[in-house]
Amino acid sequence: MRPPARRCALLARLWLLTCSLDFALASKDVKEVTPSKNSKKSGISRKNDIDLKGIVFVIQSQSNSFHVRRAEELRKSILQQAADLTQELPRVLLLHELSKQEGAWTILPLLPHFSATYSRNSSWIFFCEEETRIQVPELLETLRRYDTSKDWFLGKALHDEESTIIHHYAFSEDPTIFKYPDFAAGWALSIPLLNKLTKRLKSEALRSDFTIDLKHEIALYIWDNGKGPPLTPVPELCTDGVDAHCATTSHSSLPLCGNPVKKEDIFVAVKTCKKFHDDRSHCGKTFAILERFLNYSHEKIAWLVIVDDDTLISISRLQHLLSCYESGEPVFLGERYGYGLGTGGYSYITGGGGMVFSREAIRRLLASKCRCYSNDAPDDMVLGMCFSSLGIPVTHSPLFHQARPVDYPEDYLSHQVPISFHKHWNSDPLKVYVTWLAPSKEDKARPETRKGFKDEL
Repeated sequence: MRPPARRCALLARLWLLTCSLDFALASKDVKEVTPSKNSKKSGISRKNDIDLKGIVFVIQSQSNSFHVRRAEELRKSILQQAADLTQELPRVLLLHELSKQEGAWTILPLLPHFSATYSRNSSWIFFCEEETRIQVPELLETLRRYDTSKDWFLGKALHDEESTIIHHYAFSEDPTIFKYPDFAAGWALSIPLLNKLTKRLKSEALRSDFTIDLKHEIALYIWDNGKGPPLTPVPELCTDGVDAHCATTSHSSLPLCGNPVKKEDIFVAVKTCKKFHDDRSHCGKTFAILERFLNYSHEKIAWLVIVDDDTLISISRLQHLLSCYESGEPVFLGERYGYGLGTGGYSYITGGGGMVFSREAIRRLLASKCRCYSNDAPDDMVLGMCFSSLGIPVTHSPLFHQARPVDYPEDYLSHQVPISFHKHWNSDPLKVYVTWLAPSKEDKARPETRKGFKDEL
């Protein structure tokens, strides 16, 4: 959503400009660990030896039924690989099961729990997404390279090519110097660092009102203006899987769980007006759309998609993605943001990337009488508040994007099949669509029921 980003941007930019130089100086003191080409044959020192029981796996899962199934499949894979190694089984946790707290997905609020529960008998907390694919023996050997008595923040490094509003123009003089992890490749915290972060969390409240890009914000929190460690890039934590030494990869094809949802089962509403952005009624207009969909559209239409007039979206990819969701469940899907999650706030779907509703979600929402506090209120935040009060979680997909392609690292987008982008500022929307969203000839020729569907960009 645009308004929160603007409100945060000016103050955040001033602070982040002052810390850019500090980071550049601090990063020079970090000694990079040289990876081995084949860790199994490299004679790793037993000094850093750990067993699988020393790793706590945390899958960043969601409570929607499709995502639960994907997370359970990954947990089963990790445990089966551990059993094949005849080692004591590690602990594999699903994030959505750990806490009913609204902000649990932001991870930082759960660090004290991890510290209290696992720090005595563990060496690492390893986080991964549902679509991360883990080669457990390779990951174990990779982690053995690092002295577990020290503070380590490990991951596949991303960096901004240019300063961007979604990161509040952080490190604007040279945004490439700040590295943050690609969650799809997995990332890890050593127990000493976990304990230090926990101590800090107990002594000072989290400062950010808005959670916009979690991976960047976690890296900023850990770095702590140079008082904490920057991210250490680990080549074995991968997303593309082209190198034989990879311990992790990411399942990058578009999910397909059966026949794509038919176009006639999707109602698309575009928010627009003659004056465009100067005189919009955000919330009032959105709730009018919801009422119209529920009361006047054909009841067999299962899905409603609301987009801005400067949103670019691939309907064909959306059809494939929605095949994985049950329209009879209350589904509220898109790119997830958070507001005030450290102080009892709520999650919401940011509107620019597109908001997807199942008919059941809309039925429950309108039956609740939760409405706009004013016609020009930010609609996505009001919807987040309403669904939170109803106990209906928002469902996050990284394939929806609130900003333009240039606002994201190229390496981050390279393992995605994106569904949407937002904003036409300083860009050619037709070129963006053709480059990132238009289906290829090969895709058009594929049988619709073929599994592993992927658009080649």
